[in-house]
Amino acid sequence: MWRLVSAALALFGALLSPALAQQQPQRSECLAMANTAPRAVPVAFRQATAAAEVEITYVGHSTYFIDTPGGLRIATDYSGAYQVGRLPDVVTMNRAHSTHYSLFPDKRIPHVLHGWGEDGKPAIVSERIGDTFIRNVTTDIRRYFGDDAGTDMIRDGNSIFIFEVAGLCIGHLGHLHHKLDDSHFAQIGRLDIVMVPIDGTYTMSLDGISEITRRLRASVVLPMHRFATPLDDFMRRIGQQFEIDRRIERSLRMSRDALPSKPTVIILDGV
Repeated sequence: MWRLVSAALALFGALLSPALAQQQPQRSECLAMANTAPRAVPVAFRQATAAAEVEITYVGHSTYFIDTPGGLRIATDYSGAYQVGRLPDVVTMNRAHSTHYSLFPDKRIPHVLHGWGEDGKPAIVSERIGDTFIRNVTTDIRRYFGDDAGTDMIRDGNSIFIFEVAGLCIGHLGHLHHKLDDSHFAQIGRLDIVMVPIDGTYTMSLDGISEITRRLRASVVLPMHRFATPLDDFMRRIGQQFEIDRRIERSLRMSRDALPSKPTVIILDGV
């Protein structure tokens, strides 16, 4: 009798385990690394992983293409208006304005990740696609034009998307409208590369975004939503601890080993 009960329990557990695994959030290496002391990495291991590069291309507005070592192409704040080369495999969107999302993306794009939820619930993104783990941290967003729901802000209407690939933690702040509190920074964890809106008006003030940039202290800062914002204003506000590297190219290739030793704002002017 006990053998039958044990066998039944084992079978039930085997059936239940995959379902539980799907419900459990994926493990974030960037959060893990943010909460632990730095580890010494053997030279042989560093040399073996040095070729794992990510290519990041600024195509306009808030859209960056991220091409991973495994061949995955990701597009941020994707509306379909900015396209370089082949279609992306993954697109992330924020519903601030139509320049940051599309409700009718190309049907050949297999993964469409919305930064907003439905029925007042926050979007929850935590999944591995190819060689990249993608997750989000929600923030509130100002109500967009034509929405007459009666409140100034939409709770959890924007997402900061974080892409973990090739040992890098890459963050895209989206259409950020307010300062981040300690809980946001804790959920974001460590960022090596961060894409920051610097328009100073449509998203948030230059003082506000500069404070966030200083606290995140990513090795590489990639400005976006640039418009006519004087770069000198942004650089003056984030402080002398940041270098500036202005390039005529539109693409940047970066590996974990190649991160600059001092935080650097990289301007890709090849758009």
